[in-house]
Amino acid sequence: MDAVKNIIFIVMTAVLINNYVLNQFLGICPFLGVSKKLDQAAGMSVAVIFVMVLATAVTYPIQYFLLNPKGMGYLQTIVFILVIAALVQLVEIVLKRYIPALHASLGVYLPLITTNCAVLGVCISNVDSYLVETAAFGGGFVNALFNSFGAGVGFLLAMVLFAGVRSKVEKANPPECFKGMPITLISAAILSVSFMGFAGLVQNLFGN
Repeated sequence: MDAVKNIIFIVMTAVLINNYVLNQFLGICPFLGVSKKLDQAAGMSVAVIFVMVLATAVTYPIQYFLLNPKGMGYLQTIVFILVIAALVQLVEIVLKRYIPALHASLGVYLPLITTNCAVLGVCISNVDSYLVETAAFGGGFVNALFNSFGAGVGFLLAMVLFAGVRSKVEKANPPECFKGMPITLISAAILSVSFMGFAGLVQNLFGN
């Protein structure tokens, strides 16, 4: 039960407290650019969740078995970027070949994931948080995968909420000086501040 509780805590923390968009301000470009419509925001987010988990599943072992033992940790950023770019291309090819319907709905967003710094940030954060060279590989790897899943769900939550906020703001007819990017940034800031209230809630639930 302790293991299950720990996994739930990791996921909820990644979704609500350490939200990579609203708390750590990563992935801001797609957050502002692809949140105009709910269906686009949801499609982009589903693709991001998949790539985040897959990228962690590949980059974490590379760091543990290759970069750290060989003393090549300084190549981490370059290697991770190349891995993420390759995975995005691979996913796009597989979807186009075997699941054309899914590729038709998500394919337009897949290339954008390569430049989404939230994916790279999650991979590096997992290495920094869960990779201990003297510890066994398995536990940290599992925690990293669930943290990536939680980070992806947090990205989805932020995108969907912000898409709803933007649709309401557009219908509210704000003053001329606030229309466009100013009111968008103000709305994003208020949404970010609202997530600060979840910190105490999660800590009280899990007693951490």
